[in-house]
Amino acid sequence: MDTFRKTLAAGLAGMLLLALAACAPEIGSEKWCADLKAKPKGDWSTNEAVDYAKHCILK
Repeated sequence: MDTFRKTLAAGLAGMLLLALAACAPEIGSEKWCADLKAKPKGDWSTNEAVDYAKHCILK
């Protein structure tokens, strides 16, 4: 029974993670560009900075 609970908990956690990831705006969309522009530049990852330049500045 303990193994069943662990498996069920892991499955539910995975489903929650997928649901939350699906809510993020698509990279390069107007919403994504606006959200990133509002975020402090010091909090951007390298990938975010490259994607922002490619999709929001150099369109």
